[in-house]
Amino acid sequence: MESDAASSQQITAAVSWDRLAQRLAELAVLGNTGDGGCARLACTDQDKAGRDLVVTWMRDLDLEISVDGIGNVIGTQRGFVPTAAPVMCGSHIDTVATGGTLDGNFGVLAGLEVIETIQRGSISLPRPLAVGFFTNEEGARFAPDMLGSLTFVGGLALEEALDTIAIDGARLGDELSRIGYHGMSPLPAAPPHAFVELHIEQGPVLEAEGYQIGVVTGVQGISWQAVRFVGQSNHAGTTPMHLRKDPAYAAFATATKVRELALQIGGTQVGTVGKIDLVPNLINVVAREASFTVDLRNTEESTLRQAEAAIAAFIDQLADSEGLEVSRTQLARFEPVNFDERVVGMIERIAARRGVAHRRLPSGAGHDAQMLSRVCPTAMIFVPSVNGISHNPAEFTAAEDLAEGAQILLETMVELASTEF
Repeated sequence: MESDAASSQQITAAVSWDRLAQRLAELAVLGNTGDGGCARLACTDQDKAGRDLVVTWMRDLDLEISVDGIGNVIGTQRGFVPTAAPVMCGSHIDTVATGGTLDGNFGVLAGLEVIETIQRGSISLPRPLAVGFFTNEEGARFAPDMLGSLTFVGGLALEEALDTIAIDGARLGDELSRIGYHGMSPLPAAPPHAFVELHIEQGPVLEAEGYQIGVVTGVQGISWQAVRFVGQSNHAGTTPMHLRKDPAYAAFATATKVRELALQIGGTQVGTVGKIDLVPNLINVVAREASFTVDLRNTEESTLRQAEAAIAAFIDQLADSEGLEVSRTQLARFEPVNFDERVVGMIERIAARRGVAHRRLPSGAGHDAQMLSRVCPTAMIFVPSVNGISHNPAEFTAAEDLAEGAQILLETMVELASTEF
């Protein structure tokens, strides 16, 4: 990797927190839940309104805007030779139903602020900067999560992605057309020169340990599956315990096992049963069916496979001992990702140069950057989440931390624009 020294005007260019804060506040209004939170599920009317606003800001900056077949939107600086691949940043603007106002949104709007700062400062770079937002990063309406960025890099065929069915029964391709974001730019897309994603941590580590910046080394592997036990519905008062075929018991026993296993394995292993549905779901009836999800994550692929195998064996044993039918569906499976050490080291050096308390850490959540890392040098920058809270209206990061993260994003993108890999 070769890097030209950035000029003094590039290093001293400073992002405007006031501009960034204003955009964050305006986007937060769209999907406002009335409790400080935001609900903009992918391809809903609220998502369309958010997209339209961000695209308006891209046009205000005279960016060349592309919308691809899965609805990803990329804004790129004009005036560069077509062969100059951009240095790209971005994230997502879709949220979960009980989301906050920073998750994803911050990375996109900070990218707009970086480009505006560069343009206002008349800073000349050897290649363009770009900012994008990807469709359905959250996976809250369509599975899997990171669906837009996965399709962007060729990890999922476009037609398969468009045929994805939402939790409300809608087809993704139809919803993209309905909101006007079924674009024509080809997929897989041409890889950027490099990609950097700025994001809130969504965890407690940085705040607890007193760091302002997280230099993200990679993303945990993720295994999502749906499990369905089928037993026999019966009277809760007259059916002896030893004669029951109770799928609810099996579901809750699995949830307990997932937690016990995560604690037993230790390290970065985590496990969650986050959704359980019972049929008929009545107080005085032994359930006929229990459907639930299992979310397992680890930074090591071999350990993640170990956890998956242990839960599978436990489920099979439960089904056999309780006389239940069982079926399983893999909803998402992504191996752990290690980010490019050259970009990770660059972010680390910039944070040190600025005198900012920083540390390396992996991401426990999935991000679009893990998909982009398949096609170009990639890394992430984290800022602290107060009390580690995210996917919650109480999601909050201090203004000075948000501003510092945006500044480090700017300096990283400037240096990447002058770096040949």
